[in-house]
Amino acid sequence: MALNKPTHIRLTSHPQPLPHAWSLRWGAPTAAERGPVIASAARPQDRNVIGTYGGAYALYRALAVSSGALSPLARPDLTNTHPVVQIGPYPQWSEPGKIVSLDPWGHVVADAFADAIAEGIDVRPTIAITRARLNLPEITAELARGSLTADGTILHPNGDISVVKAAIDPVWWLPGIAARFGVAEHVLRRTLFEQTGGMYPELVTRPDLEVFLPPIGGTTLYIFGDARALADPARPLTCRVHDECNGSDVFGSDICTCRPYLLHGIEECVRAAQSGGVGLIVYNRKEGRALGEVTKFLVYNARKRQEGGDRADTYFERTECVAGVQDARFQQLMPDVLHWLGVTRIHRFVSMSNMKYDALVAQGIEVIERVPIPPERIPADAAVEIEAKKAAGYFAPLPPTEEELRRTLGRPLERM
Repeated sequence: MALNKPTHIRLTSHPQPLPHAWSLRWGAPTAAERGPVIASAARPQDRNVIGTYGGAYALYRALAVSSGALSPLARPDLTNTHPVVQIGPYPQWSEPGKIVSLDPWGHVVADAFADAIAEGIDVRPTIAITRARLNLPEITAELARGSLTADGTILHPNGDISVVKAAIDPVWWLPGIAARFGVAEHVLRRTLFEQTGGMYPELVTRPDLEVFLPPIGGTTLYIFGDARALADPARPLTCRVHDECNGSDVFGSDICTCRPYLLHGIEECVRAAQSGGVGLIVYNRKEGRALGEVTKFLVYNARKRQEGGDRADTYFERTECVAGVQDARFQQLMPDVLHWLGVTRIHRFVSMSNMKYDALVAQGIEVIERVPIPPERIPADAAVEIEAKKAAGYFAPLPPTEEELRRTLGRPLERM
C-alpha cells in the first residue's frame, strides 16, 4: 500500500511573504513569547524556519521515506522523553547576541508548546538530556594505578563514570550568526546558498525566515556532578571543549593528541566533581578541523610524503595546500552552549587552543586557569602536531623559575 504523502507544499519564493501564524521572536524571555521552531516536513504549511529537524540525519530520514520504510506524515510520541535534569532558563538565554547557534528552549518543547502540539502542530525537540555511564579502559587503568579513586557516586569501583549527557542539534539565528562573524546578513545568506549548491533557496528568497537548521552535526555534552552547579561561579568548573577526531577518539590513531587530551580532560572532570565542583566535556562534531575526514587523510599523506618527511614547520602549510585554509572550525559559535548552561566562569580550562580561549573570553566567560596536556601523554607520532601548534602560538606554560621550583621542592636547588 502506498504511504500517504503531504498534500500541501509551500513554495520557496514569496515576493511578499505572508504573516506567519507561528512567528519567532529570537531572544524573548520565555518560550511562549519566542514561539516554537517548526521545521517539520510533515506539515510544510506550518514551517517557520529554513531546513528541517535532524541535522545531517535528515537525509537518512529522506531515504527511509523514499524507500517506503517511513511515512512522511509520521510524528514522534514525546511521552516520557522530558529531560532528566532541569537546565535553565538563565539570563544568557535572552541577552542579545549570547545564543545564536542553538535553540535554548529546544529541550522543553513538549511542555512549553503542549497546546500547539495538541492542535496538530509538529514541534520537535532539538535538544535531549539523559543519564548514562561511561566506561573507558584508560580510566579503569588509572583507577587500578591509584591516580583516580572510586567514590561510588561519580566514579564507581568497576571504572564506570556516572554522567548527565545532552545532545544538541544546531539551530542558527541568521542575523546573530552574521553579527558574530562580522558580515552582512545578506552576504551570509547568499554564501550559504551558493556553497551548498543551491540546496536552500529560501536563504535568498525568504528574508522573513530568520532561523536555519543546517544539515551538519551538533554537540554532545557530558556533565560530571551536579548540572545545576555549572551556573554557579563559586563552584569550581573544569571544562574541556573537544572537537571530534574519529581516528584518535574512537580508534586510537596515534598521529594526534586528541584521545589522550580527551581522556585527560575526563579525568580532570572526575576529580573536579569528586572535590565538590563540576566537570564538563563539550564534544563538537567538527571532524578534521571541520574540513572532513577525506581532506584530513589527504593532508596526512601530503605531510608524510613531502621531502624530509612529516615536519612541524610545514604542518599547517600542508593543510592549507590541500584544503585552502588551515582550520575551518572558527570557534566563534562554540561559547553558545556554555551560555545555554549558564556558565560565566571556567576555573580550569583543559585546552591549549588560543582560538577556543579567545572565543570564550570574547563572549564574557572568565577563564581562570588553562591546563595543557601533560608531556607524558603525547604519543611519539604526535610530536610533530604538538610542536607545530606550540610554534603557531598554542598555549603552553613557561618552564618554572628557580624560585618556583624552590617553593615546590621546599629546599634549595642542587647545582651540577
